[in-house]
Amino acid sequence: MDKTTRNLCRPGLMALAIAALTASSAAWPAASETELASLGKTLTPIGAEAGKNADGTIPAWTGGMSKAPAGWKPGTVDPFKDDKPLYSIDASNVDKYADKLSAGQVALIKTYAGYRMDVYPSRRSCPVPDTVAQQTRKNGTTAKLGGEGWQLEQVLGGGIPFPFPKNGAEAMWNYKLRYTGMGRRAQISALLPDKDGGYTENKQWAYELYPFNDPAVTGPADVGGIESMLLYEVLSPASRAGEGYLIHAYLDKPQDAWIYFPGQRRVRRSPTFAYDNPIAGFDNLYFVDQINVFTGALDRYDYKLVGKKEMFVPYNSYKLIDKKNKFKDMLGPDYVNRDFMRYEPHRVWVVEATVKADKRHSFAKRVFHFDEDSWALLQVDMYDAKGNLWRVQEGSLWAAPDVGACITYETQMYDLVARRYVVDNWTAEGEVIDLTAAKDGRVNQATFSPDQMRRRGER
Repeated sequence: MDKTTRNLCRPGLMALAIAALTASSAAWPAASETELASLGKTLTPIGAEAGKNADGTIPAWTGGMSKAPAGWKPGTVDPFKDDKPLYSIDASNVDKYADKLSAGQVALIKTYAGYRMDVYPSRRSCPVPDTVAQQTRKNGTTAKLGGEGWQLEQVLGGGIPFPFPKNGAEAMWNYKLRYTGMGRRAQISALLPDKDGGYTENKQWAYELYPFNDPAVTGPADVGGIESMLLYEVLSPASRAGEGYLIHAYLDKPQDAWIYFPGQRRVRRSPTFAYDNPIAGFDNLYFVDQINVFTGALDRYDYKLVGKKEMFVPYNSYKLIDKKNKFKDMLGPDYVNRDFMRYEPHRVWVVEATVKADKRHSFAKRVFHFDEDSWALLQVDMYDAKGNLWRVQEGSLWAAPDVGACITYETQMYDLVARRYVVDNWTAEGEVIDLTAAKDGRVNQATFSPDQMRRRGER
């Protein structure tokens, strides 16, 4: 373990201090009574450290933003609008703060003139609904991996699977099944900036369903082994309008995907729409499994749970999602306008993913950084087969009290070799984001069938 990835877990929490463990098919023991007793006390209900850090720069968790501020709607209210940056990290002082940055963050600062990270006071805004707390406690003794060590064999819905993760695969499943509400519907834009200050916009309707966010789910069989369902309907550019993309991700096998071609009025299964296959329209800068920062099966990597570190990560990104923003003001030729980004010190779990000897992927190694309070994936460094840092991706995070969860949606991806970047899932410029679309059935399992996608395309 390098010095920047030291484990910050307290001595009394041995289960949280395990480092350098790889996923395997061995069955790990269930949580002990001592571990379970710590939930809601020294730990938050989903297993994060409840107390402040040693120097007080990370405060104690006190329940998060469980009540909506006046006038709350995503992109219209910033609960922390009066906060001012404590300091900025740039090329002049990056070495001073390098122990709280990832290799990718350091590379961005050193590569691009004017790139900076404004550091704000840490606000532990992520709430935990009572049902999530209850289901997480139950999962502590029942959730388990199976098969080849990466498949999820048993888990209850509505909670974190492994509040005391003991290997990298367990940590990955905590991310994949983190609570974000049952489903959502949004009009989003993926943007490809150019060096002249312009950009190409790919606008879409996006629909997402997360069956395991339902506390009534008693196991994989209840939902046909489905982890998540994603549907994208392309609105622009005109040359691609009407295209549809459907993804079914599973707990125990690679994902299924289908594409609707409006010119043919046909839906075709697309087994190549997965892993490191490039997404059309982004000049090979964006792979399928980078959607939502990471999506798809875990089968191509071995996952090592490195431990925890304190780190500056995108957090409470209300400025980024403000509907008054205009894309032309937010996008620079080399990186997102730094005035729209907010970073805070938080504790993160670190997982290293290395391609298995019998598998292939363009990213030979990925280093994931997960927020301890929500299991959101906030920062990823990606390396090529020669061990060179290639791409850097960051996710946003903001608390949504209407669903009792922290949401990670907007994402930025920087290619250090091509010197270009892509952003996705941006909901500025007045676009719709509905986090409760699954509550009244407006988004449901039928939305995500290939036949339904074809019928929608033909309308």
